[in-house]
Amino acid sequence: MTEALDSAVPWVAKHTRKYVETGGEDGYLWNGVPTLVLTTTGRRSGQLRRNALIYGQDGERYVVVGSRGGDDNHPLWYLNLVENPNVGVQIKSDTFAARARTASPEEKAQLWSLMTSIWPDYDQYQAKTERDIPVVILERT
Repeated sequence: MTEALDSAVPWVAKHTRKYVETGGEDGYLWNGVPTLVLTTTGRRSGQLRRNALIYGQDGERYVVVGSRGGDDNHPLWYLNLVENPNVGVQIKSDTFAARARTASPEEKAQLWSLMTSIWPDYDQYQAKTERDIPVVILERT
């Protein structure tokens, strides 16, 4: 298996590496909120890409938000999973395959509330951009 590349954003890459190297002992909690490591396949390069992301849980499903801090462009990891929804997930030391999909508008209404209860800044990020920030559902395969 090809070694996964970490985010191009230096602090995210450092956080992701520590998370993976320690089985989540260092990095699971970031600023007091839970994170997971999402591995996508680069839509152009075909290389594996890892990013640590804030997540929530809705029953057996895991939820992440493609906010990019309210930027006008989607994060690259989101574009990658739209192209190839088969992803890897690590939560603490548990690693598993999952299928990713963008929440429907009806699902997003409920899941947005869940995610803003974890990270309230998501509301500010949405206010900064005209882009509809996607909510992504990750389901174990």
